[in-house]
Amino acid sequence: MNTQLICPHCKKPIELTDALTQQLKDQVKDTLEREYKKELENAKAESNKKLLEEIQVLKEEREKKQRELEVAQKAELELRKEKNKLDEERRTFELEKQRQMDKERDVIRQKTLEEAQEKFHLREKELQQKLESTQKSLEDAQRKATQGSQQLQGEVQELDLELMFHQVFPQDMIEPVGKGVLGADIRHIVKSPMGTVCGTILWECKRTKQWSDGWVTKLKNDVLSDKANIPAIISEVLPEEAKSGIGLINGVWVASSKLAIPLATLLRKSLLDVAKQKKIKENQQSKAEDLYAYVTSHDFQHQVEAMIEIYQDMQNQIQKERVAFERSWKLREQQVNRLLSGVAGIYGSMQGIAGQSLPSIKQLEFSNTPEDRAE
Repeated sequence: MNTQLICPHCKKPIELTDALTQQLKDQVKDTLEREYKKELENAKAESNKKLLEEIQVLKEEREKKQRELEVAQKAELELRKEKNKLDEERRTFELEKQRQMDKERDVIRQKTLEEAQEKFHLREKELQQKLESTQKSLEDAQRKATQGSQQLQGEVQELDLELMFHQVFPQDMIEPVGKGVLGADIRHIVKSPMGTVCGTILWECKRTKQWSDGWVTKLKNDVLSDKANIPAIISEVLPEEAKSGIGLINGVWVASSKLAIPLATLLRKSLLDVAKQKKIKENQQSKAEDLYAYVTSHDFQHQVEAMIEIYQDMQNQIQKERVAFERSWKLREQQVNRLLSGVAGIYGSMQGIAGQSLPSIKQLEFSNTPEDRAE
């Protein structure tokens, strides 16, 4: 059995065996089965109904691709059967031609041969095109299955990160960005303990085998469109700037999935601190304006004038009381002096009568010593 085809371009023989088809079939089947098992292993128990539905959709797509693959394989088998049939027909034709070569003239024989070769060439070219189309369909099916698996892994990571944010930051608002909508994957709206919105963090989840700098530019544009505050990317593959597990690239935070919660905690605290300082500044500005308005108001002027009037009244009252007290003190001083003079006179009279037997009163004694004068 001839298993070779002549390439219409390079004119070289090409080997086509059943082993090649079976190997391709086994590789595609093994690849699909490994991707399907990996999808089931990565799916977590706490995934919601939406994730299960998406897994079911992917399973249906896989079954659909499997059916398409089987159809393509059947088509390839039919093409091979047709090719074998053509080979048999060609051999038969060549045999008949050989038998007639002795009977026919050289011109008729050459014409017949040219017609047969032209027919076979066209048929062979048609079969080659069909075979290339079949191979292309197989490659597309394999590529779509691989893309579906990567997309499912990314969605599982996104749902897992969203669930962790709900558990760690229950007071914040965690919103998944809808599928087919331009933007990031998760919108994290940070709120204070009083419920005040302090800012927004946009999260992008990536689970690919290579890092792309285009993610940074895209996420920065998404932040501008969403009017958010901080962009962040959680990726399995990290660039050089974030080899330690976390880094800042052109204003975009990049971290591994293990450091997603610590990064979110730090970014959330920065938004809370900025909002707090902004609120304090607003209050200070408002109080300064209120104080200035109060100082320049008529109420403040009237209150100051009333206080001054009260002060003047109190000063006048004190002055009047001082004059009255001084008059009273002067009157009492004269009375005390008169009383002292009377007592001294009585004591002097009694001392003149009693003499030295009268006890001495120090306050009424006259002395020239400095100590007595001082006393």
